[in-house]
Amino acid sequence: MPDRGGGPSGPRIRVGRPSRRVRTLLMTLGVLAVLGMAFTMFAGFWTDWLWYRSVNYSSVFTTTLWTKIGLFFVFGVVMALAVGFNIWLAHRLRPPLSAMSMEQQNLDRYRMGIAPYKKWLLFGITALVGLIAGASASGQWRTWLMWVNGVPFGQKDPQFKLDVSFYAFDLPWYRFLLGFGFAAAILSVIAAALTHYLYGGLRVTSPGARATAAATGHLSVLIGIFVALKAVAYWLDRYGLAVKSSDFRATDNWTGLRYVDANAYLPAKTILFCIAVICALLFFATIWRRTWQLPVIGFGLMVLSAILIGGLYPAIVQKFQVQPNEQAKEAPYVEKNLEATRQAYGIDGTKVTDYSGTGNTEDKTKLRDDVGSTASIRIMDPNIVSPTFQQLQQIRNYYAFPENLDVDRYAKDGKDQDTVIGLREINLAGIPKKNWINNHFRYTHGYGVVAAKGTSADAQGRPNFTESDLPSKGDLGTYEQRVYYGEKTTTYSIVGGPQKEIDYSDDNGEKTTSYKGDSGVNLSNPVNRAAYAVAFGEPQILYSGAIGDGSRILYNRTPKERVEAVAPWLTIDGDAYPAVVNGQIQWIVDAYTTTNGYPYSSRTTLGDTTADSLTATNDNRAVVAQQNQVNYIRNSVKATVDAYTGEVKLYQWDTKDPVLKTWMKAFPNTVEPKSDISKDLMDHLRYPQDLFKVQRELLTRYHVKDATTFLSGSEVWQVPDDPTNRSGSAVPPYYLSMKMPDQKAQAFSLTTTFTPTGRDNLSAFMAVDAEAGTSDYGKIRILKLPTNTTVNGPKQVQSQFNSQEDIAESIRLLRGGDSEVEYGNLLTVPLDGGLLYVEPVYVRGGGLKYPLLRKVLVTYGGQTAFENTLDEALNKVFGADGPTTEPPDEGDTTTPPPTSDNPTVQQALEDAQKAFDAGQEALKKNDWEAYGKAQNDLEDALRRAEDAQSEASRTGGAGGGESKPGDKPSGSPSGSPSPKPSS
Repeated sequence: MPDRGGGPSGPRIRVGRPSRRVRTLLMTLGVLAVLGMAFTMFAGFWTDWLWYRSVNYSSVFTTTLWTKIGLFFVFGVVMALAVGFNIWLAHRLRPPLSAMSMEQQNLDRYRMGIAPYKKWLLFGITALVGLIAGASASGQWRTWLMWVNGVPFGQKDPQFKLDVSFYAFDLPWYRFLLGFGFAAAILSVIAAALTHYLYGGLRVTSPGARATAAATGHLSVLIGIFVALKAVAYWLDRYGLAVKSSDFRATDNWTGLRYVDANAYLPAKTILFCIAVICALLFFATIWRRTWQLPVIGFGLMVLSAILIGGLYPAIVQKFQVQPNEQAKEAPYVEKNLEATRQAYGIDGTKVTDYSGTGNTEDKTKLRDDVGSTASIRIMDPNIVSPTFQQLQQIRNYYAFPENLDVDRYAKDGKDQDTVIGLREINLAGIPKKNWINNHFRYTHGYGVVAAKGTSADAQGRPNFTESDLPSKGDLGTYEQRVYYGEKTTTYSIVGGPQKEIDYSDDNGEKTTSYKGDSGVNLSNPVNRAAYAVAFGEPQILYSGAIGDGSRILYNRTPKERVEAVAPWLTIDGDAYPAVVNGQIQWIVDAYTTTNGYPYSSRTTLGDTTADSLTATNDNRAVVAQQNQVNYIRNSVKATVDAYTGEVKLYQWDTKDPVLKTWMKAFPNTVEPKSDISKDLMDHLRYPQDLFKVQRELLTRYHVKDATTFLSGSEVWQVPDDPTNRSGSAVPPYYLSMKMPDQKAQAFSLTTTFTPTGRDNLSAFMAVDAEAGTSDYGKIRILKLPTNTTVNGPKQVQSQFNSQEDIAESIRLLRGGDSEVEYGNLLTVPLDGGLLYVEPVYVRGGGLKYPLLRKVLVTYGGQTAFENTLDEALNKVFGADGPTTEPPDEGDTTTPPPTSDNPTVQQALEDAQKAFDAGQEALKKNDWEAYGKAQNDLEDALRRAEDAQSEASRTGGAGGGESKPGDKPSGSPSGSPSPKPSS
């Protein structure tokens, strides 16, 4: 410390260098920190590479990586050179002597301060702008690949006669280059101006000229480059008008030229291009003229022209030419938009047919008979019965079903039947004891398919299972039942090593297994283990004894994320669904190619148009990349993910799609030809829901083909809100095997309804043929209801159900106690000129934790029925008996019990019938105690009947000649004992 009083104030404290040991320690810690950060970065890269290699899509990883690296370095270096060169040039052009002024004296301190570090400062600035520019450019890898691999559409826009590929593939890349050029020019101007100012080339307060001749020339060239780029921007803006979005006639995201664009903006852009070119030349001429006068005047005129020509003139045209006669002026451009939008969304082949909506109800017997041939009416709602599957077929708490099940078709006796299907997936929340070993080594997979008929239920309202139990057995035959990849499988598992996995449990105890597939990444390599320990933040992966030879780590296990990872250029449908194909469980995933550069086609936001009452309550049903705005979409790829091996296959579905062809050029050998799709797989492919929802949203306006009707807005429809719940969201489309009026037989279809804007009556019914592999696949049919009559829409039908006194009273009784009533899918079926509405009603009551089908609502031609079964409801509506909509199966309780010559068997069956009737009566009264007693009596009676029948068969007694030991009487009130309601 300095001596402030003339004498020593105390001993001096001397701070010496740290000891050698401390310096070594600090250096070691620094090196370890750098190595740790480096290994963390390496771990992310290495694990990604290993994963892509494990799924045989390493080319996707390398192509994407090298494209990003190439763009990063090229544009990073270009930006760094542009800025660095202009800083160097401005320094080189500095005046030899600075003016003697206060301003320059202040700047001298800064000049002297940075003098020893000029090279390092230059390097730092250029490196920083280069890194930022390179990082920005690497994010444009999709734009680059589409530009360099673009395939022609074979269609030209109506205004400029250019191929659509110019707007979809070329224009986005040119706009990126233009934006990059603007950024480089602006940064160069700023950097050069600051350098000139620092070294006296530019002066603010000093006497004399404000800029040296060298600084004037340098900055003029840079500004001239900026203005020249603006000229290019004006020229590209001309083509951009074909893909420009605007609000028009209450239509969001209207795309394409309108009258004012073609007759005001287009010539204005051409004029502004010419003015900008002249202005740029004036700036370049400053190199010789050494004056700013003409360039500044030219730049001012360009700005003024942009305001007058580019802004005021179009507004005058719109006000005084378009608005007085809008329909006549806009009609030609509306027709172009109608045609382009219909083509871009694949709705140009939509067949619109007039439909009366009021059938002939005189021949009721014929109507009743026609129901079975018109539709296989599905009364098992896949969005309601998942808890029922869970309760009856979960078997173990560590299994679970998806919140929304799926609908598929499976052949039975040579005939397709609509089937509700779900996989019994692993549910870690239900394992008995949670720890790292159990979570990731022992409980690794689900087990088996559970399926039920979509068109029937048993007497207790439960699904009629066609595949059930654990292991699953039934109509689907033999297949690999272990489910290692599924919609609910979101965590990693380590399999195949010394630690055995729990396979399933039965009466003989717990079965174990070890994964035999080649999926996942091998962890026998210590480098791999260390990388995954870092990437997953789990150090036990590095040293755990549960990992050894053969251990493999499985992750990215949901079907959607696997397909999205191997094909990042695809947009994934929100609903992946399982199917048993060739002895394997395959997840089928629909994928789309999209672009927002289709000229004249109106844009839509995927997240908005694919939202409905199901996506509002289940995020897993949302489309991937839901905020993407697109104006062209194709279901170009059908993908499969093997539930056991995790193998991903991409199949070319739309063989004409130029966007898919472009990506196939960019990523060769990743998409397999359509011909490789097996017949077994083809039988389970279907029309995707998200594409259908996008198309139906567009068809609310674009079902009309003439501009006059479109502009009048008289034919605008809307998708009605789901009347079965209070979400306030759109009704989801429903899969249903049905026959449209022009079809000769039923086809698996996807259906929806429309209502007029702001009203609840029905305006149209829409169906698309969803049966893949058929000639009519993808054909959209719309039945248009007359506007001069009123046909009830879904909301009105639901209100009609709820307002009838007898139905309201029945529902009130069903809701008695603590029961809940849940309405299933409200299905609409065109039938002989009218519309048949069918809605199953479920009850989740008392101690029951799952919904059971209790009633079926049916209405046709103003007649409504609310009965226990679909057949009863149809018979009541039509006033005539008809063939059952679903043939009775073995154990179907709709068949009366047979008689028997054996009095013991006969008595037991009579007791069983009495117990069954008592149980049904107890259900109506919500008397769960009586219901439980009746179920016990029913089990006892069925057991006595079985024992008596077996005894008769053993001794050759009467009635035993057709039975085998252990068979249950086929006519019993229930093919299997009903479960007691839990309390």
